[in-house]
Amino acid sequence: MNKPLAVIAVTYSPGKYLTDFLQSIPAAHAAPVKVILADNGSVDGVPQQAAQDNEWVIFLPTGGNVGYGSAINFATKHLEKMRAVGDINDEFFVIANPDVVFDPQAVDALIDCAHRWAADGYEVAAVGPYIRQDDGSAYPSARAVPTLKNGIGHALFGAVWKNNPWSAAYHANAEMDVERCAGWLSGSCLLVRWDAFLAIGGFDERYFMYMEDVDLGDRFGKAGYVNVFCPQAQITHAVGHAAGKLPEKMLPAHHDSAYRFQADRLHHWWQLPIRVALWCGLKARAQIVVWSKKRR
Repeated sequence: MNKPLAVIAVTYSPGKYLTDFLQSIPAAHAAPVKVILADNGSVDGVPQQAAQDNEWVIFLPTGGNVGYGSAINFATKHLEKMRAVGDINDEFFVIANPDVVFDPQAVDALIDCAHRWAADGYEVAAVGPYIRQDDGSAYPSARAVPTLKNGIGHALFGAVWKNNPWSAAYHANAEMDVERCAGWLSGSCLLVRWDAFLAIGGFDERYFMYMEDVDLGDRFGKAGYVNVFCPQAQITHAVGHAAGKLPEKMLPAHHDSAYRFQADRLHHWWQLPIRVALWCGLKARAQIVVWSKKRR
């Protein structure tokens, strides 16, 4: 009998989304699953109830709102004990937001894709699906690692110039129907190889929210692994609904994470002026964007 595949979701009062998420999982994978709800302090009672109603769901409180990456790391440490005694699949696990819905066989397609690339000699760390937004369009979930150049261009012109070259280079969204390597994959849904995740130390817990998936994909690449985009596997994701509730908190957090990502890669003493300019520019942009959102 196949060992259950672990599926980790970070919950924070997920409401109605969690039901659809859980209901979609059994048809997405032919083998058993074990869903771990790494809960960051939900007050709606939904994750607790889901664990009571489904024997294959585990409610795992993290102790507070510790952030996305930290919650995933917390869950993997819990799962390592189960993995050590053979209670779960020891090759892969899945990370997924509780507001996604899997298409039938989506997880199986991710696993098949990982095995195909491994058979061709690639060290696969993560495989990501085609993400369908509420309006049916593709979310650009398999992107290039942001550089200082395309990151600044995207930040400055992304909202006002749809087809600008910097955003195009960052999104790499012209190839959403092609199975390919990517610099990083959206953390809203990922099949992750256990050995690769542990080898790089998991998520960087300095990121509270946003950019932790970019950092993870970049570190996978630097360690010699590949991130594979698999359009045969498809999900639907309610993109941005959480961020839209509290823009005054979420948007500055996004800009803070963007600064951390670039600053870590511009760490030489002689790059201090670049870091200062980047910090000032992102702080100013965050304030402008929050002000604009509030006026709508």
